Amino acid sequence: MPPSSSTPLSPRAAVIMLGLVVLVWGVNWPVMKTGLQYIGPMTFAAARIGLGGLTMFIGLAVTGRLVWPTRHDLPLILSVSLLHMVGFLILVNIGLLFVDAGRSAILAYTTPLWVVPVAVWVLGERLSRLKIAGLVIGLAGVGVLFNPLGFDWSDPDTLIGNGCLMLAALLWALAILHIRAHRWVNGPIALSPWQFLVGSLLLVPLAFVLEGDRPITFTPELIAILAFNGPIASAFGFIAQILVARSLPAVTTSLGLLAVPMAGLLFSAWLLGETIDLTRGLGLVLIIGGLALVAWADRPRAAPRSD
Repeated sequence: MPPSSSTPLSPRAAVIMLGLVVLVWGVNWPVMKTGLQYIGPMTFAAARIGLGGLTMFIGLAVTGRLVWPTRHDLPLILSVSLLHMVGFLILVNIGLLFVDAGRSAILAYTTPLWVVPVAVWVLGERLSRLKIAGLVIGLAGVGVLFNPLGFDWSDPDTLIGNGCLMLAALLWALAILHIRAHRWVNGPIALSPWQFLVGSLLLVPLAFVLEGDRPITFTPELIAILAFNGPIASAFGFIAQILVARSLPAVTTSLGLLAVPMAGLLFSAWLLGETIDLTRGLGLVLIIGGLALVAWADRPRAAPRSD
C-alpha cells in the first residue's frame, strides 16, 4: 500500500493489482459455494464482514491512517453497509444455495446494467446511444441466461436463487449511486472499516436470531475459506480495487473487472465441475459486451481544442 491512499500505483503495479483482484474475486465464487456446505448464509456473511473489518482496522491503525468518520459521511456509511455489505452478501449467499457458482457470478455482476436506468431516474443522468446499446445487449444476455423457455417456473428453489442474485445486483447498484452522489469528506479507504463495523453490528444479531440453532461444521476447509473470505477477498479486495481505480483510467478498471464473472465461471467449472453450456456462454458474452459498452460510454472525453 502506498504511503497515502491517494498516491497512485505505477501502471505496472496497478495492472498486477487488477489481475490479483480478478483472480481473488473470481475464485471466491466456487469457494463461497463450498463454504455454504458448512455454515449458514447469514453466519457466513457475518463472519466474512467481521474478519474483513478487523483486518482493515488493524491495517489502518498500524499505518496511522485510522480516522473517525464525520457526521457528513454517516449516511454513506449506513447505506453502503446496509445495501452492499448486508443485503448484497446475504442475497448472494442465499442465491448460491440454489444456483451454480458460475451462473451466480454472472448474475451478480449485472450491477452496472441496473445503475444506468436508476441513474437516469434518480440522478437525472442522460443516456447516450452507447449506453442504450449496452443496456439492451446486457439485458438480452440476462434474458438468454435465464432462458425463459427452458426455465422451470414451478421450481421455487430456482425462482428464489435467481431472484436473490438479481435483487443483490440491484442493491449493489443503489449503493453505487449513493457513492456517486456523495460529497466526500474522508476517502473510501478511510470510511471502509466503519462500513465493515456497521455491517457486522447488523449481521451478527441477524445471524444469531435466524441461524442461532443451526450448527456450524468446523473443518480445516471451512477455516481456510473464512480466512480467505475475510482478510483477502473482503479487506484486500476492497482496498486493491480502490487503489487500481485511482491508478488506472476508469474504462481500463471497469473493463478489467468484467473479467471477474468470467473467472468465476471458469474457476467454478474447474473446481466444482460445473458445465459451461451454449446458453451460459452466450449469456456471458452478451452481458460482458453490454457492460463493456456502458463502461466505454463513461470514458473521459478529451477537451475540445481551441485552435
